[in-house]
Amino acid sequence: MMKSRRQALIQGASAAAALGLGHLPAFAQAIPDTLRIVVGFPPGGTTDAFARRIGEKLRGVYATNIIVENRPGAGGQIGVSTLKAAAGDGATMLYTPASMLTVYPHSYSKLPYSQADVAPISIGHATDHAFVVGPAVPAEVTNLRQYVAWAKANPGKATVGNPGAGSMPHLLAGRFAQIADIQSLNVPFAGSGPGVPQVLGGQITSMSSPLGDWIQHHANGRARILATSGPNRSTFVPNVPTYREQGFDELVMREWFGFFLPATAPAAIRDRASNLLRAALTQPDVAEAVAPLGVQVTPTTQEQFAERLRADTEFAGRLVKALGFRADS
Repeated sequence: MMKSRRQALIQGASAAAALGLGHLPAFAQAIPDTLRIVVGFPPGGTTDAFARRIGEKLRGVYATNIIVENRPGAGGQIGVSTLKAAAGDGATMLYTPASMLTVYPHSYSKLPYSQADVAPISIGHATDHAFVVGPAVPAEVTNLRQYVAWAKANPGKATVGNPGAGSMPHLLAGRFAQIADIQSLNVPFAGSGPGVPQVLGGQITSMSSPLGDWIQHHANGRARILATSGPNRSTFVPNVPTYREQGFDELVMREWFGFFLPATAPAAIRDRASNLLRAALTQPDVAEAVAPLGVQVTPTTQEQFAERLRADTEFAGRLVKALGFRADS
């Protein structure tokens, strides 16, 4: 048994050294046999793909084996509930978009979990959301001011898709229409995938969804990105102004996707996970691999992530209240 434990310690130290973190005391512990990374969505999406890439970076470092477990359903709630029910021994981790923890507490009258059930460890990646128009909107409309003028001149024609009712893209587009005082029909889809061809084909006029959905179509002229939601212009489409630049100061949001442990995980386990995740996230090939998706790798400390969670929960609450949106009404 002592020999086996010593071998595990040596393996853990060697793997940590390979990541340039062999000096950290958190690694002076035997690595678990298996880490389960829970994703509350089906395989194949950006969240799943990113979790799998980081999982490969953690194999042999965080744990001997890494399993990405897809637990889709209830708009990502099942994934968070799965983490809540897990032991706090570091063997189960969640990778989730922000909305399950920032928007849902405001838009659902009852949830099977709360923020108190999870421990934020590090943001993985983040994305701006884009407001996009297709061929159903005249070609001369290239910014939000012109879109507002077109929508007011054509009442009832503006149809805005989003990747799901109550998602952050839905709330951003709804608040934009509210501030601009335009009629806009909300068209929710089950994810971005079904909505993009509807915009490109002219069946709906516009869509609010993650920027990565549109970079290629913007570049080839099949769609026009009129605004992005980040605090500054995206490096992926530097020619596109933000909502804020165009007078919509309230609409500043870069949505994160983050790694969590159960709230019952002790500090030593949280610290180890934080150190190893940030080491994995800063590997150059990670950023290179996800760049085509239009997302930014965004490693954070636990404290930075906790503050971001707090601030974005307040932001989401203001949007939900302004729109009067209820997901379960």
